[in-house]
Amino acid sequence: MNELELNKLGVIVGPRKPGMDGVVLKLEQWCNEHSVECNLIPVDAQDLDGSADLIVVLGGDGTMLAAARIVGDREIPVVGVNFGFLGYLTDFTLDEMFTALDSVRAGRFEVDERMMLEAAIVRKGERIILRRALNDVVINKAGTARMIELECQINDAYVNQFRADGMIVATPTGSTAYSLSAGGPIVHPSLSAIVLTPICPHMLSNRPFVVSSDSVVTITFKHVIKEVRLTIDGQHAVDLHSDDQIEVRQSQSVFSMLRPPNRNYFEVLRTKLKWGTT
Repeated sequence: MNELELNKLGVIVGPRKPGMDGVVLKLEQWCNEHSVECNLIPVDAQDLDGSADLIVVLGGDGTMLAAARIVGDREIPVVGVNFGFLGYLTDFTLDEMFTALDSVRAGRFEVDERMMLEAAIVRKGERIILRRALNDVVINKAGTARMIELECQINDAYVNQFRADGMIVATPTGSTAYSLSAGGPIVHPSLSAIVLTPICPHMLSNRPFVVSSDSVVTITFKHVIKEVRLTIDGQHAVDLHSDDQIEVRQSQSVFSMLRPPNRNYFEVLRTKLKWGTT
């Protein structure tokens, strides 16, 4: 049995879809009936304004990534309720939402702690940007046809000089996102690992690889062409300059998600990737 005193509920609502307003209204009614304070949080909020014991996310995986940014290092547990198809992150259905909330109040729930990354841009010896990522940190070109050249080091050990459209540095959670589309491996989210996937490399021998989560990944640019960017979880982008260094390491914070008791990770993979279908 877990313990979580549910007095304040935060609700993050994704892009409006048919029926969304009705669900929000029912959720507010449930909170009134159970003497729980309910606060709506804008999906574009930069931080969590106020306290919450639990966050309910209504939307898709993109809204869950926004929730990870908003929650920050508070490690407040999150219930992801999917509008549409079963998501990798939002794996509760609408029919399961109130059952999940009742289970939380009764102390019957499982918490799935997902590893996060911390990415910093070092420019002329000074850290100018520091962001967390639940899925991935992506370095790529935005509007030109030329490849970019980047040097990769792991724990100060030289790995390779890559010529490619970019590089994806992903968590196990993010291994089924952009990294998978670029040919990266699927890594079970219970593992502590960092996945590096070159994007369309010039040399086909430059393959994705996986390193320990205690590794520090350093990517350096000697010559940056125009419109090369660092993107965090597909939501926050920063332009890069020549000689910028990107340092990526495991964050001390985790993202805590409540997990449905009747569903496992492989069911999600079978559904999303259509395994076993003809």
